[in-house]
Order: sequence, then C-alpha cells, then structure tokens
Amino acid sequence: MSDVSRLPRLLSRPGFHLFLTCALMVLGFALAHRISERSGREQLSALSTERLELYATNLSAELGRQASLPSLLAIAPTLQALMKAPGDAEARLAASQMLARVNVRAGTHQLFVADAEGQVLSASEPLTPPARLKEALAQGRTNFFSADPTTGSSDFYLLHPLRQPQQAAAGVIVVRFNLAPLEATWVDLGLRSQNERILVADDQDVVIMSSVQAWKYTVLGHADPSRRRALQASARYPQAIGTDLDLPASLEVHQGQQVKLPGAKPMLAQQRQLVPLGLRLVALSDLTEVRQRAQLAAWGGAAFGASIGLLLLYLSSRRRALRQLTQAQTQLQQAHGQLEQLVDSRTAELRQANEALKSQIAQRLQTEGELLQASKLAVLGQMSAGLSHEVNQPLTALRALARNSIRLLENGRRDAVATNLQLMDDMVERMSQITRQLKSFARKADEPAGGSTPLLDSVRAALLLLEHRSRALGVQIDVDLTAGQRVRAEANRLEQVLVNLMGNALDAMQHEPLRRLRVRARPLDDGRRVLIQVQDSGTGVSETALPHLFEPFFTTKPAGEGLGLGLVISAKIVHEFGGTLRAVRLERGMSFEFDLAVDTPSTTETADV
Repeated sequence: MSDVSRLPRLLSRPGFHLFLTCALMVLGFALAHRISERSGREQLSALSTERLELYATNLSAELGRQASLPSLLAIAPTLQALMKAPGDAEARLAASQMLARVNVRAGTHQLFVADAEGQVLSASEPLTPPARLKEALAQGRTNFFSADPTTGSSDFYLLHPLRQPQQAAAGVIVVRFNLAPLEATWVDLGLRSQNERILVADDQDVVIMSSVQAWKYTVLGHADPSRRRALQASARYPQAIGTDLDLPASLEVHQGQQVKLPGAKPMLAQQRQLVPLGLRLVALSDLTEVRQRAQLAAWGGAAFGASIGLLLLYLSSRRRALRQLTQAQTQLQQAHGQLEQLVDSRTAELRQANEALKSQIAQRLQTEGELLQASKLAVLGQMSAGLSHEVNQPLTALRALARNSIRLLENGRRDAVATNLQLMDDMVERMSQITRQLKSFARKADEPAGGSTPLLDSVRAALLLLEHRSRALGVQIDVDLTAGQRVRAEANRLEQVLVNLMGNALDAMQHEPLRRLRVRARPLDDGRRVLIQVQDSGTGVSETALPHLFEPFFTTKPAGEGLGLGLVISAKIVHEFGGTLRAVRLERGMSFEFDLAVDTPSTTETADV
C-alpha cells in the first residue's frame, strides 16, 4: 500500500517530470533520426534505381539503334566488289561514295571498311583508324569503345566481318558513334541537379563517360602503379589516368551503399551492369538532403518527446481542468455540427448557382449557333438576287430550247433535237449544282469541328456561291492550292468562313478598276499546318479601323449593307478549328488569313480553279 500511495506523490513532483521529459526528448531524437534516415535512404535508393534503369536504357538504345546497319552494309554489292579487289582504286572510290551517302542518311558519325590487318580500304571521310581496331580484330570482337584523341570524347565502334562465300573474313565494316552529345546531356543534368552523378566505366574500370568532367578517365576502384602504367600504355585513353575513386568492386543495385569520393560529400552509390557492352553504369546520389531531413525529424522527435513530458506534467498538475476540457470538447463538437450544417447549406446554394450557370452557358451556345445560322441566311439573302438571275437565265433558255425542239421534231430534224436536249441537260445540271450547294451551305453544321475536309472542294463551293457576283464584276480569280490537301475542319462551317471573306473582298473591289481575288495556301510547321490567305485588290482598311475589324457590329460598309458580324463569326469558327483569323494590310488591298491543321499529306499537284 505504501508503494501505491507513493506513486501519486512521485508523479506530482516537478523534478520527476523534468527527468522524464529529458529522457523522452533523447529517445524521440534517436528514434526519429534513425527512422527518417532509413526511410530517406530507401526512397532515395528507389528513385536512384529508377533513374539508373532509365540511363541504362537510354545508353543501350543509343548504342543499339544502328546495330543492324553493319550487317546490312555487309551484303551490299559495292562492298562485296571491294572485297574481291581491295586494291582497285575505282572499287574503293565507289565504296567510299556509298559509305558517305549511308553515313549522312543513317545519322552515324563515320563508316569505313578495313582489311584483316586493320588498314582502312574505304571510308565515308578521311580518317585515322583507332588504335584499338587491330586488338578488336585479333580478339574477334563485335564492338569496342575508344577515346577520340582530338576531343577526348568517347566513341563506340560496331564491327561486322566482310567475307566471300565459303571463305574466311577478308575485312570488316566499322560503324563509329560519337557519345559526346549523350555525355553533354549528362553534364548539363549534373550542372542543373547537384544531387546526382552518373559514371560509365569500361571493362578496365576506367571512367569513359561522366556527368562530372573531373572524374573522366579515373579508376573506379584502386589502381597500383604497375596497373596505372599498363592502362596508360594501352593507348585506349587520350590523357593520363586520373586519381582513384575508391568505389567498391560490387555495389548493391537496389539498396545502394554509402561511399565517400575524393573532394565530394558522402553519397549513395548504385550500379547497373551492361553485360553485352562490358560496361558498369554507376549512379551516385547525394545524401545531404537525407541527412538534413533526418536532423529535422530528430529535432521534431525531440520536440514530440518534450511535448509528451510537458503534457504529462500538465495533466498531473491540472486534473481539475479535465472537466472543463470535456465541456470544451462538447462545445467544439456542437460547433462542428453547426459548421457542417452551414457547409451543407452553402454547398446547396453553390450547386444551384452552378446549375444556373450551366443553363446560361447552354443558352449562350444555342444563341451562338442561331447567330451563326442567321449569318449564313443573311449571306444567302445578299446573294439571292444574283442567284435568282443565275437560275432564271437557264429556265428561259430551257423554255426556248424546248419549243425549238418541238418544231424540229415536226420537221424531222432529230440531230438538231439531240443537240438541244444535250444543251438542256447541261443547263439542268448547272441549276442542280447551284441548288445543291445552296442547300449544303444553308444547313446547320452537325459534324464536329475537327472533321477532315478537302480544302480545294470548300474553296470551289464558296466560289460557286459567289460566281454570279464575281462574273458580274469581272473579277480575276487566282487560286493557288494543292490538290488533295485535307484540313482539320468541318466542311460547312469552313465554307461559311470562305464565303464571308470572299464576299467582303468582292464588296471592297466593286468600285476599283483592277479587280483580282487570290486564294492561296502555304505550309507551316514542316507541313503540319497550312496558312490560307484570301487577298483582294480593293481599297483596303485604314490603320485606325484595322484594330476594330473583329469587334461585334463594327463595319466599314455603308449603312444598311452590313451588320458587322461576319468577321466576328468567322474568327470564332476558325478559333474552334484551332487556328487564328488575322487581317493584314497589303500594298494594294487586304489579306485575311488563318491557319488550320493538315489532316493528311497532300500531293504536289497544283489545283486549277
């Protein structure tokens, strides 16, 4: 009973709580530091493993993308002829020319053919064979690495034997890749990210590629003086062998191993073996950030331990406040419930506002669609008089030809009747073509904005609708398009844009002595997009009016001849197609141009409209 009675007294002493708080701080510091450092190293190791695999895949792909090129070249008749007559100057010249062409097309750095002793017989450009070529031929290797003596960069060589049927190899074809661009990418990555280093070592454990230039041509492990002299005498490296990095011979792939390199901070090292190439790919990750996080977590653990000790002190000294704390929690729960009710009511209001906004958007879209259709009907109304004349003339001619055919039949002149019938058929086809185009233009667009449309067909359809006006004004029409070119646009809406732009051009030229309408298409972005230009020789637009052309209800036409919506609607349609409609002042007239995405490659035949 005495021990039980002394426990509450002990717990109530401040000294005991101070000792307990210090112990909890030390324990929290140690545990948090250890757990955070282990977790950070595991995360860093996993991230480094992924990057290491990425670098390995990138390096293997870079070295293997032309792996089949030597074997393909080996069966070329030109090189076979060279092997039959290695001393023939014409055969060498023909082989050099072929290798130069293949080198340019394949994107390699050098192609050459050497005999069994390593002497160059033919090459894509003049060269000095690498020092390791004879060694590789003697060992029967299919690839090797060698340093460029002039630049110091690493080169990768692919070898394939050249032989005649039933004979031993008489020569070898060699493909050279320069790894300087890939290494420059790694160096740039190393400069931008100080937390990761990449090393590539050959079969002699000498670094041949590195994101840190100071570590190039150093030894991963430790090289004694005799081995260092042997490496220097091998002529495989263009400069003296650097210092030893003292990395372990075997590194764990997934867990990593902490190492300390000369002049660098402690780092986490991992490696990836590229067995077919005889390379070791080593990734070094800086542990500074992990240690900083561990220190922060340790102080957090100490603070947590201190807070627990202080909390115990607080609870032991303020037991009476428990009831008040309980009451405060009850009040807090009530406030939380009220807050949830308030959030629910505000959410309902927001949902109603969202529904109202959706309804307004739908009404706006419907209004825009009706406005687009009204713009079409307005254009059709402007063209109605001319199109009525286009139809009335053939009707009058048909009436005259029909009556004439009756008289010719009575007189037995069947050949003349057949001629009249052919003329009548042509006129009916002409009227049918006009009415079909009018129906197509007047209908609402149902296809999506990203459909595929022949550009030339849309231009021809627009010109057909405006033919009566252009013919009445005597306009010279020049169409410079590519036949078969298709663009990402809906046909009916594209025709609406072209009719608006061409109609504006005809209006601008009606009082001009020179009337010329040009429709051009020029490729953009290597043929992925096309720039469509509608140019006229009219009066043009003043500098003050040019910025306002695409504003609603702004027009330069006389009162009663335009609403100022044609260019606004056309610009909106082009924007939905993914392009931009622009107005450019010319020396004489205006140019309205917009760009569209090309759907399929076009032919080189020039359209004639």
